[in-house]
Amino acid sequence: MGWDALSWCLAFGLLVLLRYDLALSDPQWLAALSYTGVAILLTLVGGSVFHLYLGRSRVGSYSEASSLAFMTLAITVVLGVAFMFVPKFPRGVALVLPALALLFMGAGRWLMRSLARRVLYPKNQQQSQDASKPVALVYGAGDDGHDVARLVDHAAEPPYRIAGFIDDDPDKKHRRIRSYRVLGQGGDLRRVAEEQHVDLVILAISAASRELMDRVAEDCRVAGAKFVTVPPVRERIDGRVRLEKLREFNVADLLGRRPIHTDIRGIAGYVTGKVVLVTGAGGSIGSELARQVHQLSPRKLIVLDRDESALHALQLSIRGDGLLSTDDTVLCDIRDRDALQRVFEHHRPQVVFHAAALKHLPMLERFPVEGWKTNVLGTLNVLEASRSIGVETLVNISTDKAADPTSVLGQSKRLAERLTSWFAEDSGVRYLSVRFGNVLGSRGSVLDTFRAQISRGGPITVTHPEVTRYFMTIPEACELVLQAGAIGQPSDVMVLDMGQPIRILDVAQRLIDESHRTDIEIKFTGLRSGEKLDEVLFSALESGQPSAHPLISKVAVPAIDPWQLRVIDLRDQEGISSVMADQLPPVVITAQSAAAVVVRHRVANRG
Repeated sequence: MGWDALSWCLAFGLLVLLRYDLALSDPQWLAALSYTGVAILLTLVGGSVFHLYLGRSRVGSYSEASSLAFMTLAITVVLGVAFMFVPKFPRGVALVLPALALLFMGAGRWLMRSLARRVLYPKNQQQSQDASKPVALVYGAGDDGHDVARLVDHAAEPPYRIAGFIDDDPDKKHRRIRSYRVLGQGGDLRRVAEEQHVDLVILAISAASRELMDRVAEDCRVAGAKFVTVPPVRERIDGRVRLEKLREFNVADLLGRRPIHTDIRGIAGYVTGKVVLVTGAGGSIGSELARQVHQLSPRKLIVLDRDESALHALQLSIRGDGLLSTDDTVLCDIRDRDALQRVFEHHRPQVVFHAAALKHLPMLERFPVEGWKTNVLGTLNVLEASRSIGVETLVNISTDKAADPTSVLGQSKRLAERLTSWFAEDSGVRYLSVRFGNVLGSRGSVLDTFRAQISRGGPITVTHPEVTRYFMTIPEACELVLQAGAIGQPSDVMVLDMGQPIRILDVAQRLIDESHRTDIEIKFTGLRSGEKLDEVLFSALESGQPSAHPLISKVAVPAIDPWQLRVIDLRDQEGISSVMADQLPPVVITAQSAAAVVVRHRVANRG
């Protein structure tokens, strides 16, 4: 406050000396001094009212400078209008004095910040040049890069010694970020890393594409440098970089950094205050769905699974206890039609997320009837129970393997989609499916398998060097599932944008790099029965249409009458396989009735 008052005085003295040679008349002196005194008073009052002197902004920051400039501009306008009618007032004072005062106020703040940096952080500047520290090269000379340099300079114990910056923008060549030079562009990374003896590369671009991260990761591998990234913005508390949050490039980064913007208000409209039931709630997707639904304040959340241990873990994560004593935790198998019906009649859910399924492709190839019982008949049981008690919204969790299915898993999930479509068309209620690919970190996923193989010393088994799959993280998938439920219409199959497919070989190599082990081999075993080299999100006969969300498309699937499936004899594996494969030759169907009537039936309504 003292400096700002002095700034107006210094500006006044300089102005009358240079502009008026101190040759003002007495009325002019009085008017000019009155203007300066009132300006000082307004500055101090305004600065106090708007907390300019109470730590609202950091001293010398852009935010403080902007606030000071706006306040000075307001004072200039107010006093200019007021003193326009004062006799003998020098008009030049109203035009020039505020600008000079602002210049002095800003210069004082800049000087204070510069001195404070040298006084408060001399040790930090010495440590940041400590030769014993790992040498870091920062990729990205934007805002995140500035944050990294600032944090290293100000850290009590800087973890790195910055050698310089790399940036793809040619206009930034030879620029300095704080005291560090931009040493080249992305193509120069290997050369610069070798010349500067770099130990690690920090990718300071929070929205980096997967292609950029792949390229930087490969350059780091060749140069023998560790690859470290800043976290994406959604993982930061206040949007700013923190040194302790810098982490090594990991498998999740292979997905790229697409921002997921979920319409929480749209979601809350059909979940908040409703009775919500999640089947398969003990699984990876089901449990995350349950946790996210719980945060949207449903009137009641019922979690259903046949695995009591999984339910125990879920209740512990949501409520902090594992007593399993409340009726909202339900032990039930969706294959048991009568038991499931009693659960629905007791709780009367309004929204159902159907995540229960068998998902391991090789097991279902060996035991197709088990896939039929759970993925087809179990889904049919859920749909019938939902219709019987008037469920308002049902979201069936499907898979990309349901598009042009070649496996029992894909065929059974395709039938689940078609059943959901039939119930939607028959009732006009919002029953829809959501289709997405592999989920990173889900139970039994490729990550679990590879990490277990690494912990045993290898080898990692990959079916084919060119096999690719779509991947999402669990939270990302569940957010979009909830969003799809908010915008989907009856019988829609909502297809989540999975980005670009990822080579499984790249996932394996990244996990080996993360383990810092050099003795792990990769062994190729060949594609398994029913397995594709590349998955697709849409079948050859499907065309994705845009939805209300940019990362969700929708397709229509032909409905199938559930009667055609309910009466098939579970002992007739050939018949089951024929229906799941959408084949048309006559299928012998045994109706399990007292008369044990045997009928012949051609599967109709192929779509």
